[in-house]
Amino acid sequence: MIYIIFGIIGAVIGGMTAKRRKGAAADIAQYAVVYFIAFALVGLVLTLLLDRFIV
Repeated sequence: MIYIIFGIIGAVIGGMTAKRRKGAAADIAQYAVVYFIAFALVGLVLTLLLDRFIV
């Protein structure tokens, strides 16, 4: 569940980054997707580590 939250946060950050750089709609969407994937992967690793060491 943590990876979904991280992914959404990443998509928001990516969209804001592209918008700040004056990107077109396609640029904003691409940044949002790439940041979503990157943050979701970090969240997945964090979830696996927490599951491994806590449970």
